[in-house]
Amino acid sequence: MSVPGAHLVEHGVVGKDHVFETPTKAVKTMEDMVTWEKSEAYNEYLGFILALNEAVQGKAANSKYPASQTLLNTVAMLNIFDQWLTEIPPTDQPQRFGNKSFRDWHGRLLERSEDELKKVLPKDLHRAIPELSPYLCEGFGNATRIDYGTGHEMAFIMFLCCLFKIGAYQSDDKVAAVNKVFSRYMEFIRRLQLVYRMEPAGSHGVWSLDDYQFVPFVWGSAQL
Repeated sequence: MSVPGAHLVEHGVVGKDHVFETPTKAVKTMEDMVTWEKSEAYNEYLGFILALNEAVQGKAANSKYPASQTLLNTVAMLNIFDQWLTEIPPTDQPQRFGNKSFRDWHGRLLERSEDELKKVLPKDLHRAIPELSPYLCEGFGNATRIDYGTGHEMAFIMFLCCLFKIGAYQSDDKVAAVNKVFSRYMEFIRRLQLVYRMEPAGSHGVWSLDDYQFVPFVWGSAQL
């Protein structure tokens, strides 16, 4: 049985005449959700998660696996984001949740994301940055509400999916995408939540596995 969307990981190439577009929000109502769940994009997203889930079965985080230079560049970018967190310490304020310094950190992310992506991607793929950057920036929480949730996690997964789809990541990068990139993302995002005391976005309490994350439970169970 084939995995829907799994071809994204196997054949991620775009032609030179492909026009990249800045993503815009399309799901705004419950009716839009029905359309989304029947869309090609939904199948690609789900298929991507399932394809990487299959790739990491029985693969411990410290196991040996190939990793392309672009993938290693992505980890280096996350390290830089982590460094900004040290450079922008939390503000001394009485609120239990939502430290305002997160807005400064997020503002720097918006300001520098395209330049950082230029360091990650080979030059011939720099034209994809306007489409990639919004997914990346959305993957670290909301600066207005100072919260983070599974929707932000989903944006980062879509960012990784796009990297495979445009050929920035290779098929052999599937395990490393989980065990190196997503693992580093999780490590950093936990620190981001703790330092800036971010609220969980759209928490469903006992109806969800966790207030902040979902995908680690899928890929983590596959590793085990």
